[in-house]
Amino acid sequence: MSSINDVLKDLVNDVDGALACAVVDLESGLMLGAHHTVPYFTQSYIDAVAAAVDMFRGKTVSTVEKLLSSQRGIEVKHSIKEVQMATDATYHFMAVAKSKPNALVVLVTSRKANLGMGWTAMRRVLIDVEPFCP
Repeated sequence: MSSINDVLKDLVNDVDGALACAVVDLESGLMLGAHHTVPYFTQSYIDAVAAAVDMFRGKTVSTVEKLLSSQRGIEVKHSIKEVQMATDATYHFMAVAKSKPNALVVLVTSRKANLGMGWTAMRRVLIDVEPFCP
């Protein structure tokens, strides 16, 4: 049986321009698995990816969700499911696994990557990592 790191390695190898992929537990912020092809991605750099938790479950997001809950009269919680971000040199694709809502997958690619292919690969890997997530 393969490991979560094997699944992530396959994703990085399959996506043209992929640099790294990781799975983060949104509840604890712990890295559940990672694979990268960039020598300067140190453990500290990889651990910084866990900061993506704030975009999905951080204090600001929780505050907005509480406001929405009071306005709508229904609980709004964990409403952010996907985020795409770009830097000068990279794209970051982030998505929460559907049946494992505490598992966040982060894919980092170069700007040469095709956005559609990045999202297609992300959605496929969401299913593949679920057996390895709490």
